[in-house]
Amino acid sequence: MLEINPGLIVWTIITFVILLVILRAKAWKPLVQALTEREENIRTALQGAEDAQAEAQRLLDENKRQLAKAEEQSQRVIKEGREMGEKLKSEIVDKANTSARTMIEQAKDEIRREKEAALTQLRTEVADLAIGVAGKILDQNLVTPKQRQLVDSAIKDLQKN
Repeated sequence: MLEINPGLIVWTIITFVILLVILRAKAWKPLVQALTEREENIRTALQGAEDAQAEAQRLLDENKRQLAKAEEQSQRVIKEGREMGEKLKSEIVDKANTSARTMIEQAKDEIRREKEAALTQLRTEVADLAIGVAGKILDQNLVTPKQRQLVDSAIKDLQKN
């Protein structure tokens, strides 16, 4: 059944070796070259991905710094706005208080002047009445300027008391 044929074994080995040489020359080099190129492409793609990831991380860190800086600036602007508002409020209140004090002082001065005018008018009328009454009592017409001075001095003496 099974017989070993040495000639066939030799020709099989020779054919196999020739086939290996042909395959090595024609197929092995292109196959190894294709695998080497593929390996290089994968290595390049991995390096590019790592570079892209590092760049993305750098951009993320930069964005975080810029966001923090913008937040800080906005807080500073808000703080300055509040301070300016408080300062403006203080100035307005101070101006209003000053204006109110001025108006009060002017009103007091006006009242004082009106009071003095009223007192002067009242003195004049009291002096005229006193002269008129004294004239009727004495039944004679008194000299008004001299009598008026006399009555004015009497009224002033009354005020002092």
